[in-house]
Amino acid sequence: MAEPLVRLERQDGIATLTLSNPPRHTLTAAGVQQLHAALDELEGDRDIRVLVLTGGCDGVFVAHYEVGELAASAEQQTGMPNSAPKPTARLHPLHTLCLRLEALAAVTVAALNGNAAGGGCELSLACDFRLMADGPYHYGLPETSVGIIPGAGGTQRFARLLGTARALDLILHAQVLTPGEALELGLLHRVYPEATFPGDVAAFAADLAGRAPLALAAAKEAIRRGAEKTLEAGLGIEQECFDRTMRSKDAAGAMRAWLDGRAYTWQGE
Repeated sequence: MAEPLVRLERQDGIATLTLSNPPRHTLTAAGVQQLHAALDELEGDRDIRVLVLTGGCDGVFVAHYEVGELAASAEQQTGMPNSAPKPTARLHPLHTLCLRLEALAAVTVAALNGNAAGGGCELSLACDFRLMADGPYHYGLPETSVGIIPGAGGTQRFARLLGTARALDLILHAQVLTPGEALELGLLHRVYPEATFPGDVAAFAADLAGRAPLALAAAKEAIRRGAEKTLEAGLGIEQECFDRTMRSKDAAGAMRAWLDGRAYTWQGE
């Protein structure tokens, strides 16, 4: 029986998905299916407050999407007439996986323990936080160098994070970045020393897991849903999410505890 491509572990409100596909360490259709199955479990688990995705091989998060699968698909389609996609066309499973990560109530963290290009980079872009080990690693979207474009949300998320001009520059030049360069551009949130990376990621995740779970989920929803709306529409989403937190036992208990100078333990209710 083949080894699983995704391993799920839970501890202290933190779930960790470890991706492993030796020897190439690529993302495959089977790996995407296993990630969907893991999210099926986690979406109903109210005890999980943080989800960490990381690589199971030293120096590699996800090298890229499996080029062999893409090449086979391209060969089958060569010469076929182009046609505009219908508005109701189904999204690729990797697209829907990334959308599920963005919609997950838990805070998601991509712990980039090494190289992450192409599909690996795109998977991390769907996470709320991206942390990377400092080392001789690369991060980016080099797909145009093999005749295709980023196909798992890279064009859209790069443009939203960086602006159109910078996204065009990086993607059209197939440029990959060092951890420091990606941090400077704002693609990464933290770069930690390689020697302390596992501990730094654990501390980062534990800090988030110890915060108000309903408030974090509501803030994440308000930011993500409102980002592409008009200001007025975004304010409506914020108000909806704010009102939801105000009806929670945690809000009433935590604010009263603050007024009384007492500590409060989050209940998630």
